[in-house]
Amino acid sequence: MLTRVFARPLNFCNLFKSFLPRIALYVLLLLMGPVAAHAQLPYTSGGPNSAFAQLDFGQIDVDDQIWDADTNNSNGDVVDFSAVSPLDLQAPRKAVQEFKHARSLMKEQNSKDAVRFLERAVAIYPKFVSAYNALGLAYLDQHDPRARMEFETAAKLDDQFPGSYENLGVLDLSVDDFAGADSNLQKAASLRPNDPRTLTALAFAENGDRKYAECLRTVRRVHSFDHRGMANVHYIGAAAALSLRDLDSARRELGLLLNEDPTNPLSPVARKKLTAIASPSDQETQAATVVPQREQQLVAVENWHLETFPNNQHLAEQLTEISDAPDLDSCDRCKPQSQPLLLAAEVAPAPLFEPHPAAAANLFTIRQSVDETALFFSVSHRGHLVNDLSPSDIHILDNNKPPAKILEFKPQSKLPLRLGLLIDTSDSVQRRFSFEKHAAEEFIQRVLNPESDFAFVAGFSDQIAVSQDFTSDPEVLSRGIENLDNNGETALFDAVYFACWKLAAYPDEGRVAKVLVVLTDGEDNSSHRSLKQALEIAEAAGVTVYSVSTAEATHSVSQFPGKTDADKILEELAARSGGEAIFPGSLNALDRYLAKLPEVIRSRYLIAYRPANFAPNGKYRSIRVVAEKDGRRLHVTTRKGYYARLTAGN
Repeated sequence: MLTRVFARPLNFCNLFKSFLPRIALYVLLLLMGPVAAHAQLPYTSGGPNSAFAQLDFGQIDVDDQIWDADTNNSNGDVVDFSAVSPLDLQAPRKAVQEFKHARSLMKEQNSKDAVRFLERAVAIYPKFVSAYNALGLAYLDQHDPRARMEFETAAKLDDQFPGSYENLGVLDLSVDDFAGADSNLQKAASLRPNDPRTLTALAFAENGDRKYAECLRTVRRVHSFDHRGMANVHYIGAAAALSLRDLDSARRELGLLLNEDPTNPLSPVARKKLTAIASPSDQETQAATVVPQREQQLVAVENWHLETFPNNQHLAEQLTEISDAPDLDSCDRCKPQSQPLLLAAEVAPAPLFEPHPAAAANLFTIRQSVDETALFFSVSHRGHLVNDLSPSDIHILDNNKPPAKILEFKPQSKLPLRLGLLIDTSDSVQRRFSFEKHAAEEFIQRVLNPESDFAFVAGFSDQIAVSQDFTSDPEVLSRGIENLDNNGETALFDAVYFACWKLAAYPDEGRVAKVLVVLTDGEDNSSHRSLKQALEIAEAAGVTVYSVSTAEATHSVSQFPGKTDADKILEELAARSGGEAIFPGSLNALDRYLAKLPEVIRSRYLIAYRPANFAPNGKYRSIRVVAEKDGRRLHVTTRKGYYARLTAGN
């Protein structure tokens, strides 16, 4: 998604947040690539598999006014040349018009069409630095290697413009070139020395380049500025400190992260690491002094407005964008030409991660990835769930081939549950809000097993509010639901993106079921991220989404006969992740459907297997599952495929 990126040069967090998610999300957390042995905390690796880079360092406060005025600056106003190159002020009006048109298209997530206008802009005015950077971003969104050339052209035209170096630095990180990233980001930081976002990017590169002392100094510089929304910089600092065996600094940095952002997706990891390295005195006081709980933690999102209705151009464009994805059509009538699943004889189920040889001795060593796939699916017959299947009842093809080895097959009811409950708190659901909260509380009481499960509750409007972080106590979660307030616009895709990260980053040792339940009408008018990005992170994180529509049928049918765009959004979120979309149509029916949902969630199966002929090339691999029992073909609900992990250099 391309949103407001031109008035100020794009930096590290904005680029990864908006233009590289598909590359990094191919492997994300369940299939994280090997990292350097010096890494002391997860998610600090670079390369195309970088997971940490996807975590939001905070939103960019973008000032569009420079492009809303004439670029010749005839009124004599002072111009911030860290936000715009002096060369841009000489751009002729026609070039600026093309540029503005492209910017509007990119805000609408239409980078493909924006390319044409940007190419015209630089053809009219070959010294248009911001247009070259924008063109590089548009190419990057299309996975076009010409992106680097555009950034390099911008840097050559104006070597005092920091944005070009930031873009080049992030591209270096994406190919695991920490030294190159460090060099480019040092240049950007020298031109913008007091910008905490630029410095955060630099700290990430320095840690990857094993310049740990320099990284810690940079992190402390960031801390000296207002760095709201960038608490993750302290996670980088902790990793550097651990590499230096400076436990005092590591404890300090982890404590700062937890104090500044206690519901951050990385907070559970940070708490676990902090406990492991706590001094005796720390262990006595840590719970009371290091991680104070807040009733709500807000993850700010930039608020740009679109008129919101169940059918609108924005939602239609989101659906069009994902229509270009690989063919995900299932074929329940087609039986894969494979043998039923057979578990390896007398072989204990293997974990999804195989520990690094040093893992037992070093808590902070990252576990190496292996080429395994964990697939959750549900099976039904004529609307009734089927809960008594055995491996011999299942046929599976991965990339048109049977699995090389089946590692595990079990009902999900035997797995711990990690649940995220997202509740739409925007103005569009105001009239139904109290009833929806009550229904959600009843759902939490039914679905959670306090002995093994953990869940969190978050509301979302144009901001995401974690009202209760991970806990196993249904009563505490219910209070979190009660604490949600109703107001604002709707950032559905941002909320799904954030919740999937939070579920994926929870530090579990073995297999768990990660489920996200979303109560919303399906509308979105203020997200940074696109539907495609939300789908990709759900897939890569192994999160199954159940979307429950809160729209009332009387309103939908009378004004929007048939499925609305909002309905289709909810269907895509569920279907592509292997979940289900539920459309109660009334408040009373909502309560009934939520009462049945725990059984639906618990009635799924897990298959863990090694795919045949797996290649770490980032390519899409289709999945087809067929279930038969007693001669009857059964209906299977599961995700339709995944992207293979991508090794650096691919």
